[in-house]
Amino acid sequence: MSALSTRVLFCDSSAIYFPTASDEPTITNADTLHSLQLAATQLRAKQPVAFPTETVYGLVLMKHFWPCDPNVVPPILTANHPTVAIRMPSHPVARALIAITGAPLAAPSANSSGKPSPTRAEHVLRDLNGKIGIILDGGACDVGLESTVVDGLHPDGNLRNHPRPSRESCWRPPKVLVHSANDPGMKYRHYSPAVPVTLLLTVTQPPAGAEALDAASFLSSLRPKNTSHPLKIGVLSPTDSPLGQFDLNVEGIEAAGVDLILIEEIDDAKEGLAVMNRVRKAASHHRYIRC
Repeated sequence: MSALSTRVLFCDSSAIYFPTASDEPTITNADTLHSLQLAATQLRAKQPVAFPTETVYGLVLMKHFWPCDPNVVPPILTANHPTVAIRMPSHPVARALIAITGAPLAAPSANSSGKPSPTRAEHVLRDLNGKIGIILDGGACDVGLESTVVDGLHPDGNLRNHPRPSRESCWRPPKVLVHSANDPGMKYRHYSPAVPVTLLLTVTQPPAGAEALDAASFLSSLRPKNTSHPLKIGVLSPTDSPLGQFDLNVEGIEAAGVDLILIEEIDDAKEGLAVMNRVRKAASHHRYIRC
């Protein structure tokens, strides 16, 4: 199958607004309207389109389930589970695309399996160029992490994903699930570098019997026996990385040709829940470090 010619179409989010109590957008920029119409036409032809949301860029898949009975949710949308999560995005480009298409959209994150969830159109293009026809460029995503999912079928309101930035304090469920059998996305690594990743546990106290090293001793232990090939180490502190760019920054360090990536632990409260969930999935080793 020959590669597609991928087009990146700019959409000016500031040119899209929804009048009060209306689901129909008013679009004041002709190029933005044209881009959205082209994307909607592509979707009606059952071809995938990447578009921005406030969380990450999504990839719309209509080929497998449209048209269908609106009262039936096909198994492909539920990963063969008995439940499905439905949300309404706040991003104006996403809302306008839904309105112009005239149908609900199914959209996982717009990345290949094992790649970081994209937060800019250029990230999607780098990963999926030649595989999809249209990418709507609505700029950088405001949040940069996947949506928080609340399981409304349980009285305790268990969260099926970690709270995203600025949302942690808006509602406090009794329990947060680190892993849930009901959420396929929580069972697999979103992005795991090919080089080893070591998590430096500087916040968590070591359990009884576990050794904690000072930083100098730990770094000395990494000194290679073969001095003809110096060890190239990439270091990342999540506090130095914008939350929504964490996976992409790790990918950038890996691309620099390092032999090992060291990531410093942060407190897993509030936004740290989402960050440390990412880090623990990516890390192949951990060491307790005495500060």
